[in-house]
This record gives sequence, structure tokens and C-alpha cells, in this order.
Amino acid sequence: MTHFVLVHGSWHGAWCWADQIAVLNEYGHTATAVELPSDKVDVGASDYARLIAAAVRNPGQDVVVGHSMSGLALPLVPDHVEVSALVYLASLIPDPGVSWIEQSRVVPPMSGWFYEHALPHQQRDVEGRLRWPPDVAEELFFHDCPKDVARHAVTQLRPQSPTPMSESSPVAKFPEVPSYYLACEDDRTISPAWASSVVPARLGTVPVSIPGSHSPFLARPRFLADTIFDLLC
Repeated sequence: MTHFVLVHGSWHGAWCWADQIAVLNEYGHTATAVELPSDKVDVGASDYARLIAAAVRNPGQDVVVGHSMSGLALPLVPDHVEVSALVYLASLIPDPGVSWIEQSRVVPPMSGWFYEHALPHQQRDVEGRLRWPPDVAEELFFHDCPKDVARHAVTQLRPQSPTPMSESSPVAKFPEVPSYYLACEDDRTISPAWASSVVPARLGTVPVSIPGSHSPFLARPRFLADTIFDLLC
């Protein structure tokens, strides 16, 4: 039995892992979904890493799975607690000492769909937090999910602080921990081509390609679980 620590990305919350946890439990494993305070404007990747580390139950044995934005914090987790593996799921990868915004100007990491159809509609609230119109969010994150699942997910989204993306990455170097990257072939957020260009140098591995959108934990949680098991075996 393995305990998985599951970490959501921008705009999401621990709620998005409910179906994934059910599948992991069915397979005889346990899981904790971390709730990041990603709507708090004064909180960054180092704070996220401490919260993720606190969810580890079995030091040296647990597997941490980070989706999307939480990839900026994943390399910091082993600074606080030993883990057996890090799984980056359609995630951002930090460039040590460089902000996400800065590195994005060098090699655009997002998909063409994101820049053409989503980014022009992104909104900011009075605190500078980022938001999406519901119809844009559904097409961006959940376009291959069952309609009822996608529509419910959109209602759960919350504002995202830009701090983890605008701060200089607190990562000094990548940890010597087995690390894996899953790239979603039809991801409208993170470009699989971008992942292929940076993952080998930063994580020392090659991305594993899986079908579907940015949210496989909602679209095909059983397939995602099986894929992660295959990686870890």
C-alpha cells in the first residue's frame, strides 16, 4: 500500500482529487488531497511546499503528485521531508532563481489554444488575483470531461494569486528524488512540446505522454492511476 499526497493547481482546490482518491482507495492505497491557500496574495511556492510536506504520513515512502502550478513547489518538498517519488502532472517546472513569468518570455510554455482563446479573457480582481469566465474555464481545463463533471468543476474554481508565478523561484536545485512527468496530449494549458523541451534537463527524465486534457483526474481517473502505478513499478 502506498500513500499518495495529491496537490492541485491554479484556481482549483482539494475537491478536484475526489474521484482520483476513490480509485486509489479501491486499489488498496490511501491519499491526502492538500488544500493550498492559492487565493492568498502573500503566499508563494515555499509556503506551498511546507503545506505539502506536512501532508506526508510516511517519510521516505509517500509519493507526491503535483498538478499544473503546484509543480513550482514540488522540488522544494524534499527540503522538508523525505519522499519516495515526485510526479509532475501536466505541470509547470521551475527554473531555479527565475520567475515563471520571466522564463515564459524565453520559451512560451502554454499551448497555442491558451494564448489565442483563453488569455485574452483572463480577468483580475481588485486584489490582483486571476480569474476566468466560466465558459472559458470549461473549455480550457475540462473540455473532454463529462459535461456534468465539467460544469460542476467550473463552479468550484476560485481566484488565483499571481505570487507563485511572479516571484523569483525559491528552488536552488532539483532534488535527488525519482521524478516523473506526465504530459497530456490534448492539454489546452501546458504545451506537451514545452514539457519535452525542458523536462529532460531539469528533471533528468523524459515526459510520458497520456491522452486527454489538462484534468485527467476528472476525465479518466482510473487510467491516470494505472499510469502512475506503471511509472512507479
